Amino acid sequence: MPAEGIFLLENSAAPPWWAWHARLRAWWLARVPLADTLALTQGNVYILPTRAGWMLAATLAVLLVASINYQLNLGYLLTFLLAGCAAAGMVVGHGTLRGLTLHLPPPQPLFAGGLAVLDVKLANARRTPRHAIGVALRDTRHWAWADVPAGGEATVQVSFQPARRGLHRVPALTVETRFPLGTFRVWTVWHPAAQVLVYPAPEPLPPALPLGEPRAGSGLAGGARATGEFDGVRGYQRGDPMKLIVWKKFAKSGELVARDTLHMQRQALWLDFARAGGLGTEGRLSRLAAWVLAADAQGLDYGLRLPGIEIAPAGGAAQRLRCLQALATC
Repeated sequence: MPAEGIFLLENSAAPPWWAWHARLRAWWLARVPLADTLALTQGNVYILPTRAGWMLAATLAVLLVASINYQLNLGYLLTFLLAGCAAAGMVVGHGTLRGLTLHLPPPQPLFAGGLAVLDVKLANARRTPRHAIGVALRDTRHWAWADVPAGGEATVQVSFQPARRGLHRVPALTVETRFPLGTFRVWTVWHPAAQVLVYPAPEPLPPALPLGEPRAGSGLAGGARATGEFDGVRGYQRGDPMKLIVWKKFAKSGELVARDTLHMQRQALWLDFARAGGLGTEGRLSRLAAWVLAADAQGLDYGLRLPGIEIAPAGGAAQRLRCLQALATC
């Protein structure tokens, strides 16, 4: 529950109906099942008049009373014609959502501070299109609208910002339409079961990569320089991978040199939580995330040490993903 709601509940000046409303709403939302795919049926689609619908109902009541008092046949005709249109709009609006299938693919991981983008797919098995369907986070008004073609599907995007790193459940979504007349609001509430993984935000200006440690049995006591480049370099040879070229040295002297892979194989670059600096837990994790990205960009093999977790040195996209996941959930 938002902080504002908690404050009102605890405030003795809050109206009594607010507490009951909040409890009833929490109870109802807890009964909505968690599912990444939801088929809309008669049992989970709701409908109520909008403000325009209530105004239309009041107008029809006035017209009906006036027609009765003054025996106006044209008044009867207009009143029942408008009432019939409203009733037909209610049926069409409810049918616009009923039979629709909602699906949410797994959200992509992101770094803390970013927006988690949800690609909501609306599938229509009917032979007629469905118009003006909106999707938004529960209790927000940032709607994404789409028309779903006959026998096809449409995708809308909604986003939210997770509060911090870790594994976060996707918030509840509202799907609604007011098609065709805007006099009735037809909606459903959807609780996806998907979760989004949030990595620590990388430190903007991290220090250089830590020194490399000699691998077991290598017989070397030397390490890597504080810049993250290994001491063993040699002249560039035709066919050397681009990631082995020491570009900083080339920028300074114009000389092409490459890292000595034999020397690199004797070194183990460990990104250690205990050696990340006295920045607090979140600050250390942010620095380690920046180091993981820097080591991966340089094509280095590296390992990660966290309290209770040790990931052996390796390289590539799979190693980067393993380390970032460990940093997000530790």
